[in-house]
Amino acid sequence: MISEEATERVRGWFSGRLPQDWQDSPAEITVDRDEIVVVVSLPDVEGGASEAETAEARAGRASAFREDTREQRMAIAREAQHRYERTVSWGVRIGDHRQLFTHLAAPTMTRLRQPQRQVLDTLVDAGVARSRSDALGWCVRLVAQHEDDWLTELRSAMSRVADVRTQGPHA
Repeated sequence: MISEEATERVRGWFSGRLPQDWQDSPAEITVDRDEIVVVVSLPDVEGGASEAETAEARAGRASAFREDTREQRMAIAREAQHRYERTVSWGVRIGDHRQLFTHLAAPTMTRLRQPQRQVLDTLVDAGVARSRSDALGWCVRLVAQHEDDWLTELRSAMSRVADVRTQGPHA
């Protein structure tokens, strides 16, 4: 678990380091033990004639941002990776369009009993997922979607515990 103070330091550094014209509103920055994900908010496009046209305009602006800022984003990422010892990944939000560029897919090892493996295999066999790994990711996203409030409260409690630990007696 990453402490709230550490996350705030990362957010502060990025808010000072990101170019002002990349920040229609503050960047969304999430941190875990492996990765920092920076999602830049850009101004929305002018309304198109249809929802499809607007969606495509947003996707086009996201693609242009990705290409036009690649070298500068990579330089910022190198600085942050050296400073925080985590991979930096990027994304963009334009209106209701959110797109992550290349981001980390960290392997995890887990032991599952046959009933759990059968659930994953059912998802694969039904075409919901391409592999057990994809199926497990699908399950995690589903739990996160339906239990978001509970997970938010749990993360907050864990952060408070981490803060209390850092304030405790030191040997």
